[in-house]
Amino acid sequence: MKTKTRALFQIHLAVLFFGFPGVIGKILPLSPLELTWFRVLLASVGLLLILVIEKTKPLVAGTGPKILLFISGILLAFHWTAFFLSVQLSTVAVGLLSYSTFPIFTVFLEPWLLGVKFKNSYLAFALICFLGVGLMVPEFNPGNRIFLGIIWGTLAGLSFAFLTIINRKLSPEHPGPVLAFYQDLLAAIFLLPLVFSRPVSWSFSLDRILWLLFLGLVCTAGAHTLFISGLKFLEARLSSLISTLEPVYGIVLGYIFLHEIPAARTILGGLLILCSVLMLSLRRD
Repeated sequence: MKTKTRALFQIHLAVLFFGFPGVIGKILPLSPLELTWFRVLLASVGLLLILVIEKTKPLVAGTGPKILLFISGILLAFHWTAFFLSVQLSTVAVGLLSYSTFPIFTVFLEPWLLGVKFKNSYLAFALICFLGVGLMVPEFNPGNRIFLGIIWGTLAGLSFAFLTIINRKLSPEHPGPVLAFYQDLLAAIFLLPLVFSRPVSWSFSLDRILWLLFLGLVCTAGAHTLFISGLKFLEARLSSLISTLEPVYGIVLGYIFLHEIPAARTILGGLLILCSVLMLSLRRD
Protein backbone atom coordinates (compact mmCIF):
# COMPACT_ATOMS: atom_id res chain seq x y z
CA MET A 1 0.00 0.00 0.00
CA LYS A 2 1.41 3.40 -0.96
CA THR A 3 2.36 5.74 1.85
CA LYS A 4 -0.31 8.38 1.13
CA THR A 5 -3.01 5.74 0.61
CA ARG A 6 -2.09 4.10 3.90
CA ALA A 7 -2.17 7.50 5.63
CA LEU A 8 -5.63 8.22 4.20
CA PHE A 9 -6.84 4.85 5.44
CA GLN A 10 -5.40 5.53 8.91
CA ILE A 11 -7.08 8.93 9.15
CA HIS A 12 -10.45 7.61 7.98
CA LEU A 13 -10.23 4.65 10.37
CA ALA A 14 -9.30 6.96 13.25
CA VAL A 15 -12.24 9.26 12.48
CA LEU A 16 -14.55 6.23 12.29
CA PHE A 17 -13.39 5.17 15.76
CA PHE A 18 -13.88 8.77 16.98
CA GLY A 19 -17.52 8.40 15.93
CA PHE A 20 -18.13 5.41 18.23
CA PRO A 21 -18.05 6.97 21.76
CA GLY A 22 -21.47 8.58 21.41
CA VAL A 23 -22.99 5.18 20.65
CA ILE A 24 -21.13 3.55 23.54
CA GLY A 25 -22.32 6.34 25.84
CA LYS A 26 -25.90 5.30 25.08
CA ILE A 27 -25.27 1.55 25.30
CA LEU A 28 -23.48 1.38 28.65
CA PRO A 29 -25.54 2.05 31.82
CA LEU A 30 -22.94 4.41 33.31
CA SER A 31 -23.09 8.10 34.17
CA PRO A 32 -21.18 10.62 32.02
CA LEU A 33 -18.58 10.99 34.80
CA GLU A 34 -18.07 7.23 35.03
CA LEU A 35 -17.84 6.81 31.26
CA THR A 36 -15.27 9.58 31.01
CA TRP A 37 -13.21 8.21 33.89
CA PHE A 38 -13.04 4.71 32.45
CA ARG A 39 -12.26 6.16 29.01
CA VAL A 40 -9.33 8.33 30.11
CA LEU A 41 -8.00 5.71 32.54
CA LEU A 42 -7.89 2.97 29.89
CA ALA A 43 -6.62 5.42 27.25
CA SER A 44 -3.72 6.50 29.46
CA VAL A 45 -2.75 2.85 29.99
CA GLY A 46 -2.97 2.17 26.26
CA LEU A 47 -0.94 5.26 25.35
CA LEU A 48 1.72 4.39 27.93
CA LEU A 49 2.08 0.94 26.33
CA ILE A 50 2.41 2.56 22.91
CA LEU A 51 5.09 4.95 24.21
CA VAL A 52 7.00 2.03 25.74
CA ILE A 53 6.77 -0.04 22.53
CA GLU A 54 7.92 2.92 20.42
CA LYS A 55 10.62 3.73 23.01
CA THR A 56 9.38 7.31 23.34
CA LYS A 57 10.29 9.02 26.57
CA PRO A 58 7.21 10.72 28.08
CA LEU A 59 9.10 13.85 29.11
CA VAL A 60 7.66 17.36 29.31
CA ALA A 61 10.20 20.07 30.09
CA GLY A 62 9.52 23.53 31.48
CA THR A 63 7.11 24.97 34.02
CA GLY A 64 4.92 26.63 31.37
CA PRO A 65 4.18 23.43 29.43
CA LYS A 66 3.46 21.56 32.66
CA ILE A 67 0.93 24.19 33.72
CA LEU A 68 -0.71 24.01 30.30
CA LEU A 69 -0.85 20.22 30.56
CA PHE A 70 -2.49 20.51 33.96
CA ILE A 71 -5.15 22.84 32.53
CA SER A 72 -5.64 20.61 29.49
CA GLY A 73 -6.28 17.61 31.76
CA ILE A 74 -9.13 19.51 33.44
CA LEU A 75 -10.47 20.60 30.04
CA LEU A 76 -10.37 17.05 28.71
CA ALA A 77 -12.25 15.71 31.73
CA PHE A 78 -14.93 18.37 31.30
CA HIS A 79 -15.07 17.97 27.49
CA TRP A 80 -15.82 14.25 27.47
CA THR A 81 -18.16 14.44 30.46
CA ALA A 82 -20.15 17.19 28.73
CA PHE A 83 -20.19 15.20 25.49
CA PHE A 84 -21.50 12.01 27.13
CA LEU A 85 -24.08 14.05 29.04
CA SER A 86 -25.20 15.64 25.75
CA VAL A 87 -25.61 12.25 24.08
CA GLN A 88 -27.47 10.72 27.02
CA LEU A 89 -29.83 13.67 27.28
CA SER A 90 -30.57 13.78 23.56
CA THR A 91 -29.24 11.64 20.70
CA VAL A 92 -25.92 10.67 19.19
CA ALA A 93 -26.60 13.00 16.23
CA VAL A 94 -27.36 16.01 18.44
CA GLY A 95 -24.33 15.39 20.67
CA LEU A 96 -21.90 15.01 17.77
CA LEU A 97 -23.24 17.88 15.68
CA SER A 98 -23.34 20.40 18.52
CA TYR A 99 -19.82 19.35 19.57
CA SER A 100 -18.70 19.88 15.95
CA THR A 101 -18.93 23.63 16.51
CA PHE A 102 -15.45 23.58 18.07
CA PRO A 103 -13.54 24.82 14.95
CA ILE A 104 -15.69 27.97 14.95
CA PHE A 105 -14.86 28.62 18.60
CA THR A 106 -11.20 27.97 17.82
CA VAL A 107 -10.88 30.68 15.16
CA PHE A 108 -12.32 33.22 17.60
CA LEU A 109 -10.14 32.11 20.51
CA GLU A 110 -6.83 31.87 18.61
CA PRO A 111 -6.43 35.63 18.07
CA TRP A 112 -7.05 36.20 21.76
CA LEU A 113 -4.85 33.38 23.09
CA LEU A 114 -2.19 32.93 20.39
CA GLY A 115 -2.09 36.38 18.83
CA VAL A 116 -2.91 35.22 15.29
CA LYS A 117 -4.72 37.60 12.93
CA PHE A 118 -8.49 37.52 13.03
CA LYS A 119 -10.31 37.56 9.68
CA ASN A 120 -13.71 39.23 9.37
CA SER A 121 -14.91 36.41 7.11
CA TYR A 122 -14.95 34.16 10.18
CA LEU A 123 -18.04 36.04 11.32
CA ALA A 124 -19.99 34.65 8.36
CA PHE A 125 -18.90 31.09 9.17
CA ALA A 126 -19.89 31.57 12.80
CA LEU A 127 -23.28 32.93 11.78
CA ILE A 128 -23.96 29.90 9.54
CA CYS A 129 -22.73 27.49 12.22
CA PHE A 130 -24.85 28.88 15.04
CA LEU A 131 -27.84 29.24 12.76
CA GLY A 132 -27.48 25.47 12.34
CA VAL A 133 -27.34 25.02 16.11
CA GLY A 134 -30.47 27.14 16.47
CA LEU A 135 -32.31 25.08 13.87
CA MET A 136 -31.65 21.90 15.84
CA VAL A 137 -33.40 23.30 18.92
CA PRO A 138 -37.07 22.19 19.00
CA GLU A 139 -37.86 24.71 21.75
CA PHE A 140 -35.77 26.99 23.95
CA ASN A 141 -36.95 25.35 27.13
CA PRO A 142 -34.58 24.17 29.90
CA GLY A 143 -36.93 21.24 30.41
CA ASN A 144 -36.48 20.01 26.85
CA ARG A 145 -33.88 17.21 26.65
CA ILE A 146 -32.82 18.05 23.09
CA PHE A 147 -32.24 21.67 24.10
CA LEU A 148 -30.15 20.57 27.10
CA GLY A 149 -28.26 18.11 24.90
CA ILE A 150 -27.36 20.92 22.49
CA ILE A 151 -26.20 23.15 25.36
CA TRP A 152 -23.91 20.46 26.77
CA GLY A 153 -22.71 19.46 23.29
CA THR A 154 -21.81 23.07 22.51
CA LEU A 155 -19.97 23.37 25.83
CA ALA A 156 -18.09 20.19 24.86
CA GLY A 157 -17.14 21.96 21.61
CA LEU A 158 -16.04 25.11 23.43
CA SER A 159 -13.85 23.18 25.88
CA PHE A 160 -12.35 21.18 23.01
CA ALA A 161 -11.50 24.45 21.23
CA PHE A 162 -9.48 25.55 24.27
CA LEU A 163 -7.85 22.11 24.35
CA THR A 164 -6.98 22.34 20.64
CA ILE A 165 -5.27 25.69 21.15
CA ILE A 166 -3.21 24.33 24.06
CA ASN A 167 -2.16 21.35 21.93
CA ARG A 168 -1.12 23.67 19.11
CA LYS A 169 0.99 25.58 21.60
CA LEU A 170 2.65 22.43 22.96
CA SER A 171 2.87 20.17 19.89
CA PRO A 172 5.93 21.78 18.22
CA GLU A 173 8.07 20.66 21.17
CA HIS A 174 6.26 17.51 22.35
CA PRO A 175 5.02 14.41 20.49
CA GLY A 176 1.25 14.09 20.22
CA PRO A 177 1.04 10.70 22.01
CA VAL A 178 3.02 12.11 24.95
CA LEU A 179 0.62 15.03 25.31
CA ALA A 180 -2.39 12.73 24.98
CA PHE A 181 -0.97 10.34 27.62
CA TYR A 182 -0.55 13.08 30.22
CA GLN A 183 -3.90 14.70 29.41
CA ASP A 184 -5.74 11.38 29.79
CA LEU A 185 -3.82 10.50 32.97
CA LEU A 186 -4.48 13.91 34.54
CA ALA A 187 -8.15 13.75 33.57
CA ALA A 188 -8.41 10.32 35.24
CA ILE A 189 -6.81 11.71 38.41
CA PHE A 190 -9.06 14.79 38.47
CA LEU A 191 -12.22 12.70 38.01
CA LEU A 192 -11.27 10.04 40.58
CA PRO A 193 -12.72 11.81 43.67
CA LEU A 194 -15.87 12.79 41.76
CA VAL A 195 -16.52 9.25 40.55
CA PHE A 196 -16.03 7.70 43.98
CA SER A 197 -17.73 10.48 45.96
CA ARG A 198 -20.95 8.46 45.84
CA PRO A 199 -21.64 4.75 46.33
CA VAL A 200 -20.53 2.66 43.36
CA SER A 201 -22.82 -0.11 42.15
CA TRP A 202 -21.21 -1.18 38.90
CA SER A 203 -22.26 -4.43 37.30
CA PHE A 204 -19.96 -5.60 34.53
CA SER A 205 -20.87 -8.33 32.12
CA LEU A 206 -18.41 -9.48 29.45
CA ASP A 207 -20.00 -7.34 26.74
CA ARG A 208 -19.86 -4.22 28.94
CA ILE A 209 -16.19 -4.83 29.70
CA LEU A 210 -15.47 -5.27 25.99
CA TRP A 211 -17.29 -2.02 25.16
CA LEU A 212 -15.26 -0.16 27.80
CA LEU A 213 -11.99 -1.61 26.50
CA PHE A 214 -13.01 -0.67 22.97
CA LEU A 215 -13.85 2.88 24.13
CA GLY A 216 -10.59 3.49 25.98
CA LEU A 217 -8.04 1.46 24.05
CA VAL A 218 -9.36 1.57 20.47
CA CYS A 219 -11.57 4.67 20.18
CA THR A 220 -9.21 6.84 22.22
CA ALA A 221 -5.62 5.59 22.50
CA GLY A 222 -5.59 3.63 19.23
CA ALA A 223 -7.55 6.20 17.20
CA HIS A 224 -5.36 9.05 18.43
CA THR A 225 -2.22 7.12 17.50
CA LEU A 226 -3.61 6.29 14.04
CA PHE A 227 -4.55 9.93 13.46
CA ILE A 228 -1.12 11.23 14.50
CA SER A 229 0.57 8.59 12.33
CA GLY A 230 -1.51 9.57 9.29
CA LEU A 231 -0.75 13.27 9.79
CA LYS A 232 2.92 12.62 9.05
CA PHE A 233 2.10 11.95 5.38
CA LEU A 234 -0.97 14.14 4.74
CA GLU A 235 -1.59 17.87 4.68
CA ALA A 236 -3.19 19.14 7.85
CA ARG A 237 -5.96 20.68 5.71
CA LEU A 238 -6.87 17.30 4.20
CA SER A 239 -6.91 15.57 7.57
CA SER A 240 -9.12 18.33 8.99
CA LEU A 241 -11.54 17.86 6.10
CA ILE A 242 -11.72 14.13 6.79
CA SER A 243 -12.34 14.94 10.45
CA THR A 244 -15.62 16.61 9.49
CA LEU A 245 -16.87 13.09 8.74
CA GLU A 246 -16.82 12.21 12.46
CA PRO A 247 -20.48 13.18 13.08
CA VAL A 248 -21.47 11.49 9.80
CA TYR A 249 -19.85 8.23 10.88
CA GLY A 250 -21.32 8.65 14.36
CA ILE A 251 -24.86 9.19 13.05
CA VAL A 252 -24.58 6.09 10.82
CA LEU A 253 -23.31 4.08 13.79
CA GLY A 254 -26.15 5.46 15.93
CA TYR A 255 -28.63 4.14 13.38
CA ILE A 256 -26.91 0.73 13.14
CA PHE A 257 -26.54 0.10 16.88
CA LEU A 258 -29.33 2.20 18.41
CA HIS A 259 -31.81 2.59 15.52
CA GLU A 260 -31.71 6.36 16.06
CA ILE A 261 -33.00 8.36 13.10
CA PRO A 262 -32.19 12.10 13.31
CA ALA A 263 -35.12 14.50 13.08
CA ALA A 264 -35.40 16.63 9.93
CA ARG A 265 -34.43 19.80 11.83
CA THR A 266 -31.37 18.01 13.27
CA ILE A 267 -30.26 17.02 9.76
CA LEU A 268 -30.81 20.54 8.38
CA GLY A 269 -29.06 22.21 11.30
CA GLY A 270 -26.25 19.67 11.16
CA LEU A 271 -25.71 20.35 7.46
CA LEU A 272 -25.30 24.06 8.17
CA ILE A 273 -22.83 23.34 10.97
CA LEU A 274 -20.77 20.96 8.84
CA CYS A 275 -20.89 23.31 5.82
CA SER A 276 -19.52 26.19 7.89
CA VAL A 277 -16.73 23.99 9.28
CA LEU A 278 -16.00 22.61 5.81
CA MET A 279 -15.78 26.09 4.26
CA LEU A 280 -13.52 27.18 7.09
CA SER A 281 -11.21 24.21 6.45
CA LEU A 282 -11.06 24.97 2.71
CA ARG A 283 -9.92 28.57 3.14
CA ARG A 284 -6.34 29.26 2.14
CA ASP A 285 -5.92 32.86 3.29
